Amino acid sequence: MKKIRPPHVAGYFYPADPIKLKTDIQKMLEAAKTDASFNKIVGIVSPHAGYMYSGQTAAYAYNMLKGKNYKTAIVISPSHAEYFPGISVYDGDAYETPLGVVEIDEEKANKLVEGGKLIFRGIQGHRREHALEVQIPFLQSVLSDFKIVPVVMGDQSRTFVDELANKLAEIIDDKTLIVASSDLSHFYDARTADILDSIVAKRINEFDYEQLQRDLDSHKCEACGGGPIVTMLKAAALNNYNKAKVLKRTDSGDVTGDKSEVVGYLSAVVYD
Repeated sequence: MKKIRPPHVAGYFYPADPIKLKTDIQKMLEAAKTDASFNKIVGIVSPHAGYMYSGQTAAYAYNMLKGKNYKTAIVISPSHAEYFPGISVYDGDAYETPLGVVEIDEEKANKLVEGGKLIFRGIQGHRREHALEVQIPFLQSVLSDFKIVPVVMGDQSRTFVDELANKLAEIIDDKTLIVASSDLSHFYDARTADILDSIVAKRINEFDYEQLQRDLDSHKCEACGGGPIVTMLKAAALNNYNKAKVLKRTDSGDVTGDKSEVVGYLSAVVYD
């Protein structure tokens, strides 16, 4: 492997020490155990703040993947650090975290960009993006023998969402998982955040991605990874998946105790 994307936020968003990282994730997974189970999961929504704030919420979704035999995880992230008019699929060989190296699924990555103008192989969006990186140690903790397709949406408007959803629908199968990386509203008081975030949760639970897109467009709700969420739901629908369930919804104030200005998080599962 010649081109490996190194960890950028290890030691900041999550522990850089592999033993502590592994231990912390296992503790979060243990604390997030529920009686819920889903046989055919095609995708999850997972938040992407520092593990201290949103890792416990993410663990509810990742617990649902234990024991499942995915060969490819397509991780879709917003772009926080740079804007570009397109969707960037990492053009290297692998992503690295303190838990090791995860190879890129070259076949699926190339099929995703085949014949399109909006999706391309590149480095754009991947240099410093935390929202994609923080998902990988969780994947490494619950799956084995898998590859990834790291996707960063430089533009989350409807045209790009539709293009990516249609292309994903062509390449996913029962051995493929989609991870939509998203936080919810930012820096409102907890009561206001709850009103906004409950709309996102409602649309996910209703599997109503069209209305979610409209609500995001009209600012009735907020999600920094709204594009990845809608994309995943639409791609799932095109493959005859039609159910989704929010597993956990929290905000940063649940950890800090400060409810005057919070960031919202949720984890969810998309299944048949």
